[in-house]
Amino acid sequence: MKRVIMYSLSVVFLAATLFTSCEAVKNTNKTQRGAAIGTAAGAVLGAVIGNNVKGGSSELGAVLGGVVGGVTGGIIGNKMDKQAREIKEALPGAEVERVGEGIKLVLGENAVRFDTNKSTLTAQAQANLDKLIPVFQSYADTDITIFGYTDSTGAVEYNQKLSEQRAASVKSYLAGKGLSVARFTTKGLGIADPIADNETVEGRSKNRRVEFAITANEKMIEDAQKEAGE
Repeated sequence: MKRVIMYSLSVVFLAATLFTSCEAVKNTNKTQRGAAIGTAAGAVLGAVIGNNVKGGSSELGAVLGGVVGGVTGGIIGNKMDKQAREIKEALPGAEVERVGEGIKLVLGENAVRFDTNKSTLTAQAQANLDKLIPVFQSYADTDITIFGYTDSTGAVEYNQKLSEQRAASVKSYLAGKGLSVARFTTKGLGIADPIADNETVEGRSKNRRVEFAITANEKMIEDAQKEAGE
């Protein structure tokens, strides 16, 4: 991963050199040129990060692949570091991964279980989500995309609908506890992107999961830009 990022940065550096030598931009000021180069670097790094998220869907990777970069990105990253630590402390069984300037959170079947063939959250699932709510409240300037998955048992169409309903159920529960519904986006991915072997009981259990992509919203980005003086 680091090697790919270093290669990508080399490409950006070369592009930046060519960019700053072009006659068309010689009359622009340093701030304008820096902004353009920073945008290009962010786009390349975002694509690299999005394509290298361990497990999960390409769609989740795309959500987490957006990179602000620069000092602003560093400030956002520090806030996400802190939030990731608090999530781990609140729910030790959760899989928490810092990706770029966001957070990938995976709640397996043992953490978020639904009634069989339904989208109804069990009491234990509700209790586990309750542990996350104070953290989500503390970091109100984040957007949260919820992805629902199933195993491969049953019809593809049925599983697709069920995964959509389960993702929506998690959103509804969290919003019902006082979190702004505007922060949430849901996506059901059915049997897509398994993280384990669907031919085994254990594998199917791992594939029945809920994943969260936590990213900075516009307010967090604007606040970070002001703090960075950008």
